[in-house]
Amino acid sequence: MIEIRWDDKFKKIYKKWSLQHPGLKAQFEKRISIFEQDPFHPSIKTHSLSGSLKGLWSLRITYQYRLVFTFLDEKRTIVLLIDIGTHKEVY
Repeated sequence: MIEIRWDDKFKKIYKKWSLQHPGLKAQFEKRISIFEQDPFHPSIKTHSLSGSLKGLWSLRITYQYRLVFTFLDEKRTIVLLIDIGTHKEVY
C-alpha cells in the first residue's frame, strides 16, 4: 500500500482545482484509492515523465486531467503529490 503525502503547496493547488471542478472530486478520490492499492493499475495509466519533468510521474484522473507526483523512496511506497491539472497545465 502506498503512503500519500500532501504538502502545503499541493493542498493549495488541490483546493483551487476542486473549487473549479467540484464534479471531479469523486473521480479524484476514486483514482487516489486505486493508486493507494496499486500505483500501476492499468486504469490510472501511471507513467514516468521525461524532459524537464524527468524523475516525476503522472497518473490519469480523467481523460483530460492528470496528477503529477514523485516517489520519495526506492521501494516506491511513499509518494508526494505535486500538481494536478490538464495535460497542458501540468506538462
